[in-house]
Amino acid sequence: MNAPHLPKVAGIDSTVPSPAHTVAPTPAPADASSAAPPAGPGAALQDRLAGWVSDLTTLHELTERLARTATLSDALQELLRAGAALVGARRGLVVMEPGDGLGPDTTIGLGLARADLGHIETVPRSSMSYGRILDGLPGGEGEITEPDLLSEDGLDPRHREVAARLGYAASYALPLATEAAGRLGAAVWLYDEPAEPVERQRHLVGLYTRYATEHLARLVELERARARVTTISEELLPARLPRVVGVQLAARHRTGPRGGGDWYDALPLPDAALGLAVGSVTGSGPSAVAAMGRLRASLRAYAVMEGEDPVAVLSDLELLLRLTEPARCATALFAYCEPALRKITLAGAGHSPPLVIGPRRTEFVETSLSAPLGMLACWEAPSVELTAEPGETVLLYTDGLLHRTGDPMDRAFARLHAAAASVPRALREDPGAIADHVLRGVLPDGLDEADSDEDVVLLAARFE
Repeated sequence: MNAPHLPKVAGIDSTVPSPAHTVAPTPAPADASSAAPPAGPGAALQDRLAGWVSDLTTLHELTERLARTATLSDALQELLRAGAALVGARRGLVVMEPGDGLGPDTTIGLGLARADLGHIETVPRSSMSYGRILDGLPGGEGEITEPDLLSEDGLDPRHREVAARLGYAASYALPLATEAAGRLGAAVWLYDEPAEPVERQRHLVGLYTRYATEHLARLVELERARARVTTISEELLPARLPRVVGVQLAARHRTGPRGGGDWYDALPLPDAALGLAVGSVTGSGPSAVAAMGRLRASLRAYAVMEGEDPVAVLSDLELLLRLTEPARCATALFAYCEPALRKITLAGAGHSPPLVIGPRRTEFVETSLSAPLGMLACWEAPSVELTAEPGETVLLYTDGLLHRTGDPMDRAFARLHAAAASVPRALREDPGAIADHVLRGVLPDGLDEADSDEDVVLLAARFE
């Protein structure tokens, strides 16, 4: 195995090392007396076996790295990196466009900026190799090799212009398809100079791509399931918040990948009052989302009938939950607001205390310790009254905001308090800006968007 190694790409060799049996033989020395004895059949067989072992080892390493990816975007990036290493390319792109039309549709590049992908997408689709594959045009049933693009007479002028601008001169494309899922997309690798993969490289990338496509098909189904759960969860929450004189409202909601049971609500009540609620149902997935919808709908009914007594509202909700879903429990907080008086009466069942954010104070509301709904034979806890000062915001939230930090609860509460206290003065008149600032402060580095089993809900009410 004396073939030189090319520079590495993404931590692996940029091309699979050539086994000894593919390397040109070394010229015989001029002095016949010093020449080595000719290698026998056994040496050639040994070299060939060594080449096979090298290929299998490379494929094993690459497929293991792919199998460790848990999201579609990560898997597509790994597919591009591994494919580039196998075919000896430096850049590439993968276009996901499932044939059933159900998505997800996306384009991801390797070594290509977003603007570069935009330039490529301006080329007529039928003149691009991935377009011929995705649209089922003649020649798009299998691999498409274009070893010297700029010398082709029939090359689309726009394609020639984009290739010259981006600096690629050849391409190699493969369809991404399985028997069960059908066509998922196409992958294209780009060469800086005229080139094409040799037969051995095509064989290896073909084996790898077949495995990768099966993995991608599973992730596509998972992505679709997550999207469906997220859509259902969002549809069960308020499409818009009510407009009530004397108070401004804003809400932020982050759903976990499997869908969870966190929810919020705001509804006008008789006598110009306003009901605010947040809660969380145990579990995740479609069953938790469905239970959340039933619980929220029930609380709305109880709030209309007896909203001025939050304890009665939660007591009725606890009885309903215990009778209809005895295996499930939930936390909830309901607040009866009188905006004209800036007066709030609230009760909580195992829920985190609200946070008051204002020019002169940032403090948690002292609520009574209480059990979640469905945990005791009969739930009961006293209500709490508070009066908000003009310009103060009352922030209701679910425990997912604290759990996503990964910190112990006392430190998570401290982070929440610090984030609320640091809201700039210029943002304090906008409850949406306050919620965003708190979200970024408690969950920095994109943790508010990261995949997590915990839902997050923030409901902010600013009193004028």
